Amino acid sequence: MRYRLCVNMAPAERSEGSEEGRRNSSAVSSPAQGASVTGSDLEDNRKGDHRDEKRDLRSVLVTSVLNLEKLDSDLYRGEHHWVPRTQRLFGGQIIGQALVAAAKSVNENVFAHSLHCYFVRAGDPKLPVLYQVDRTRDGRSFSVRSVKAIQHGKPILIFQASFQMFQPSPVQHQFTMPAVPPPEELLTAEELAQKYLSDPNLAERSKQGLNNFLAEEVPIEIKPVNPPDVFHRVAMEPKNLFWVRARGYIGEDDMKLHCCVAAYVSDYSFLGTALLPYPNQRVRFSASLDHAMWFHNPFRADEWMLYECESPWAGGSRGLVHGRLWRRDGVLAASCAQEGVFRVKAVGTHSKL
Repeated sequence: MRYRLCVNMAPAERSEGSEEGRRNSSAVSSPAQGASVTGSDLEDNRKGDHRDEKRDLRSVLVTSVLNLEKLDSDLYRGEHHWVPRTQRLFGGQIIGQALVAAAKSVNENVFAHSLHCYFVRAGDPKLPVLYQVDRTRDGRSFSVRSVKAIQHGKPILIFQASFQMFQPSPVQHQFTMPAVPPPEELLTAEELAQKYLSDPNLAERSKQGLNNFLAEEVPIEIKPVNPPDVFHRVAMEPKNLFWVRARGYIGEDDMKLHCCVAAYVSDYSFLGTALLPYPNQRVRFSASLDHAMWFHNPFRADEWMLYECESPWAGGSRGLVHGRLWRRDGVLAASCAQEGVFRVKAVGTHSKL
């Protein structure tokens, strides 16, 4: 195990049109469709991979996705910004909005330290989501909130979060952040897609899949550290590393808001880690079953963080994934865990129907 003491811890694969390829391609951020990437563009991006906060657009995650409408006491309504091509609501959106609703009911001096939730029904992208908050407990140091996300009169998510007043302690340690190239030296997911599209031998169905995800408006940016070999079906270890941040400017004032954004981000390209050893299996169906998250140290979700994902187990049509979000200075910001269900079929097999 990699440990370090913490002294000053402050409060697409070449998809051939497969379902797996489409699922993976939806988990990358998107520029305008048809945009070209030149060598000078990439060089400029690497020289100055920071945003002028005064001129940058306010993150859509703040202005739209996580901006809930209050209907009554402890009752809120959330709208959708991006819907995956599965036509089911993105789980990270429901988690993030539920945490927003819970955070609105606690005192200003307590902050989320953990959340646990179950996805019990698929979300309907044609309807908004209602969030009903139950003020389960308020203690001297901790507050607990329970939230139901509701559509069609039935819960689609059962959610609990715990909030804590900052309490310093001499007991402090963490793992050591993996040594990886900085984000300025890596291509974004959309730049990688453009690189793959420049291959004249790329299959037409693969081109269509890449162009489809380039047209999506995902409010997250990622830079893969170890992207898969899209031109060969190569089994990889169930480990994934990528830099991630919210698109747009959020600011540093509201830690509650950054936790909500991180909750949204944490479900992004997460479960697919369990499928990396199985490039010859086509995913026919996949969905998150539950999700947990622990917040350790202050961070900004609109600045690059390293998302370290690994799957210690898969079986019984389920997979378990663990994740760690690292600040650039090596401080562990948050940890995540998720179990999901996926049903697969070997590539190349044909139905007899």
